[in-house]
Amino acid sequence: MSTPTDAQWSRLSPRMLLVHPVHEVLRQIPVIVGTLVLGSATGNPMYVIVVLVVTVAFGLGRWFTTSYRLGSSDIQLRTGILQRKVLSLPRNRIRSVSTDSRLLHRLLGLTVLRVSTGQEARREAAFALDAVEAAQVPRLRAELLADSLAPDPAQTPIPGRVLARWQPSWLRYSPLSFTGLAMIAAAVGLAYQGGVAAALRNSRLEQSGVAFADRLGVAATVAAAAAVVLVASSVLSVLQSLLSYGNLELRRDADVLHLKHGLLRVREHTFDMRRLRGGTLREPLLVRLFGGARLDAVMTGVDGAGQASMLLPPCQKSTAETVLADLIAQPDAVRGELRPHGSAATRRRWTRALTLPALAAVVLLVVPTPTWAWLVWTFFTVCCALLALDRSRSLGHRVGDGWLVARAGSLQRRRDCIAAAGIIGWTVRQSLMQRRAGVATLIAATAAGVKHYRVIDVPADIAWSVAADASHWVATSKWALDSGSPELQ
Repeated sequence: MSTPTDAQWSRLSPRMLLVHPVHEVLRQIPVIVGTLVLGSATGNPMYVIVVLVVTVAFGLGRWFTTSYRLGSSDIQLRTGILQRKVLSLPRNRIRSVSTDSRLLHRLLGLTVLRVSTGQEARREAAFALDAVEAAQVPRLRAELLADSLAPDPAQTPIPGRVLARWQPSWLRYSPLSFTGLAMIAAAVGLAYQGGVAAALRNSRLEQSGVAFADRLGVAATVAAAAAVVLVASSVLSVLQSLLSYGNLELRRDADVLHLKHGLLRVREHTFDMRRLRGGTLREPLLVRLFGGARLDAVMTGVDGAGQASMLLPPCQKSTAETVLADLIAQPDAVRGELRPHGSAATRRRWTRALTLPALAAVVLLVVPTPTWAWLVWTFFTVCCALLALDRSRSLGHRVGDGWLVARAGSLQRRRDCIAAAGIIGWTVRQSLMQRRAGVATLIAATAAGVKHYRVIDVPADIAWSVAADASHWVATSKWALDSGSPELQ
């Protein structure tokens, strides 16, 4: 479904004349607030009117100056008001197509269509059609992915099926993140910059709050404030998760993986399964304590960090494991036992965790301290010991059936399942302390995900053997034979 090379330039939907001005006004809120303060101070309201008129005019101008063209070999986007530019992408480099529909877009039947080649592109460098009619998205997606997702006639088509759907029980993992606290901190910062703090100074509200705090006492006031922040943070986290991931559906159709999620703002992502090189199970400590995990894709052409690679938000670990095992067809790589890294790696975890408590104990012995300081030290030491125990139990790896599996971490534990065929290089790295302990960090380089995956503190004498088991070409490398383990000699 390619178009001629002399294809005509097309404009975005004229309905965007109603959207762009609103978005520009929202984007320039700090400037508008500043001009409002300046106008109030000088008694001249024209400052705000001029800024609003210029902002709306700029939003309207974006539609008149934006056009795109789909050619047989590339796609082009022409934008800019004061500075014109043309962004061109080869069609055979397109790796994924995603859509993003905010509430105003959905009310007008529009969506933002983004094209990715796998290279990190932000703002001006990103190829985004903001916005096209939602009815045109299937046709545009099929044309844009015609080269990369062309069916292989030699393979038997796989019937489409839903791999996972959003469940209300997933919301219980939302308060375990810091999303709500970040939103509260951002709101407080914005209010402070907007002059709210100055307006409340010496006001009746501030005086009544101070009087109430005096009646409660310092400890009770701090406890009440912490409880309010905790409740507000939990509520905000749950609402954010519900709006972002509600109605999530992960579906596989042959070699195409579709992800759709969101209530008010609906996002859709289309991935090429033939570029999948594995997956990562992320288990933050609090989420893991409640039996949850998040699933990320390790895929060429998709950024391995952030939301770009997310397939499932924090959900039941069994659900994430089932989906990953289905995608890579390797249940043992997802749930199988791992090979521990030995006593040296365990000692390193305990030593690093207990160094700070030991130094603190020396200080407490030298300097006269009250009893409560020793109670705090005891609690801190127990937490560090539990952290060392969890980190040592989490550490391990597995090689077999063409897959490399590595697990590490406690506060942010992750299990990386990487296809050995996608590994393009190996590095064995040792710090001074690692050399003394006889361990090394083995790094597998890939063209997918975060580009490098580490097997931490593996025994140094088997490091190259692990690499050779995963990538047979390592066994024939002279460098590996010269510096590797005796098993390769």
